[in-house]
Amino acid sequence: MPRRHLSAALAVATSLLTLTACGPVVDAADGGQADRPETSVPKLSEVTALDDPRSYRGVVDINLPDPVIDPIEDDPQPSLPATVTDAQGTKVTVDDVSRILALDIYGTLAHTVFELGLGENVVGRDVSAQFPEIADRPLVTQNGHELNAEAILALDPTVVLTDTSLGPWDVVLQLKDAGIPVVVTDSHRGLDNLTSMTQMVGDALGVPAAGKRLGARIKQQADATVAEIAAVAPQDLAGKLRVVFLYVRGQAGVYYMFGEGSGADTLIEAAGGYNVAGEIDWKGLKPVTDEALIAAAPDALLMMNKGLDSVGGVDGLLERFPALANTPAGENDRIIAMDDDQVLSFGPRTSDVLNALAVALYAPDAL
Repeated sequence: MPRRHLSAALAVATSLLTLTACGPVVDAADGGQADRPETSVPKLSEVTALDDPRSYRGVVDINLPDPVIDPIEDDPQPSLPATVTDAQGTKVTVDDVSRILALDIYGTLAHTVFELGLGENVVGRDVSAQFPEIADRPLVTQNGHELNAEAILALDPTVVLTDTSLGPWDVVLQLKDAGIPVVVTDSHRGLDNLTSMTQMVGDALGVPAAGKRLGARIKQQADATVAEIAAVAPQDLAGKLRVVFLYVRGQAGVYYMFGEGSGADTLIEAAGGYNVAGEIDWKGLKPVTDEALIAAAPDALLMMNKGLDSVGGVDGLLERFPALANTPAGENDRIIAMDDDQVLSFGPRTSDVLNALAVALYAPDAL
């Protein structure tokens, strides 16, 4: 897919996520996971893969434990002022990083700031930032993932890091009009920009060297996990599980299948699955149909767990898409449902997410 088309598809994807995530399904201030038990996930290299992973039946629900914050520097000394050109081509100068807000739909930016060693400077959080070290900071989102200008301004931030995954955008413009340096990072999440996104955060906060080292660490961990997965997952296409990513919000009537260029494609492939979207020429994200599901004939569905909850679980999904029952995934109720804030977050959690998905695909009885 040409880069301009990919960017357009991703912009639509993040806008869809933002708008639909604000419904009743995700309105809990804790991100909706308080009553969902944590999933203990072993390393794929430490478990035995099923001889026939296609024979496994049932839903695998994954809610990874809180991340272990391991700052790349214990006492970073920002070099300020720092001037960066953000993802929108805007030159932004940051003079003060004593009061940081880092906001995006997955909590990735806030996690990155903490891993850079600047967590003590973070004064607030969005609903997706859930790790213990940030839990006592006041929320600046409402109704799910909606930015609250008054709450943000009340915290008197000296710099705001965000992307286009949260809205309304008028709030971001209001912050800029108030004279607050706002650095807009790339909203794309994928294996291809792990280092560049981390570097942007480090540069904006005056710790470019730490950003470089953290980006290298994240990529090294992800690459090592991909190599471990490759040693276990079948290498021939016929042996790989056929996987599609469904994004649903039943109460909002939203049913989409994510295809090539959506970020879900690289996630599936890195986790050892076969991304069926390429085979059926499904690009970007489009409303899913019975015909598309039949053509895809998935062995497994990858979903966000609140999305599966929103349609009443497997039975509700089959009721909405009867043709799904005629696919291997439907026949076996083979669904991998992962925490909404984790599954497409990439960033510092990339390695953990890839490992968990690979275990769910090829050694699900270990979960």
